[in-house]
Amino acid sequence: MSSMKDIKQRISNISSAEQIIRAMDMIASTKLIKARSQLEGVRPIYFELKQIIEELCSREDTKKHIFFEKRKVNNSLYIVVTGDSGLSGSYNASINKKALDHMNQGKKEKILVVGSKGTEYFNKNKKNIIRTIVNLSDSQMYYSTESLAKSISAIYLSGEADEVFIAYTRFHTALNYIPTVEKILPIETETTENSVYNDKKYEPDVNIFIEKTIPLYLHMCLFRAFSESMTSENAARMISMDAAGKNASEIIEDLTRLYNRKRQTAITQELSEIIGSTSVLNKGGKK
Repeated sequence: MSSMKDIKQRISNISSAEQIIRAMDMIASTKLIKARSQLEGVRPIYFELKQIIEELCSREDTKKHIFFEKRKVNNSLYIVVTGDSGLSGSYNASINKKALDHMNQGKKEKILVVGSKGTEYFNKNKKNIIRTIVNLSDSQMYYSTESLAKSISAIYLSGEADEVFIAYTRFHTALNYIPTVEKILPIETETTENSVYNDKKYEPDVNIFIEKTIPLYLHMCLFRAFSESMTSENAARMISMDAAGKNASEIIEDLTRLYNRKRQTAITQELSEIIGSTSVLNKGGKK
């Protein structure tokens, strides 16, 4: 059984860890507020662009455009968005597993990994990682996704990849975020052909309009997916740190009770020894 000194040391160590956990909880909460604000800003832009793309996709004269035309798939490119650090519950494990399960379909895949946790995972599974992006800060996200969208477009147009997927974690609430894999190239929608869309006029013509719109659409696809993932990661870390903080408090309470019981037992034993010694001395004095 641990001594009182050991218990006191454990209480001190766990108290120090609890302070760190509480600080990380506050940081994650602050980042979550900022990330949600960014996400709420990008979602309307993305969905408006998506609607425009659906209109273009429904037109008969765009079916053969390189961004809409289906190809025979030989190589698939995956962009997998993970975190650079742990302490976020099952966040990283869930999206890594979701992406890996989607890949295991007999296709040749190339992987562009965002985050060191994804890099470690796919290296361990001996996957073909062609590029890694780590330590991406919030301030760099917009311009980094713009540059990444251009790179992905170039890879697709060159024929190095016949389809492009993005694996990210979609944010719903602080307690609900879902690992998701979506195809972004070639562009596919569920919209059926619509004569209203076919009658729309584009200046100078529909092909030039597509060439100007697709880069922005791809940029917003990536920026929105990165924002969804960042918001989900901060929510997961906040919940994880909150749970860890509660566990630490409970452990400190249990150890404090154990320490007090041991202290009480020690005091009782000392009193018993003093009383016993006094009785012996009194008996000796009477003789």
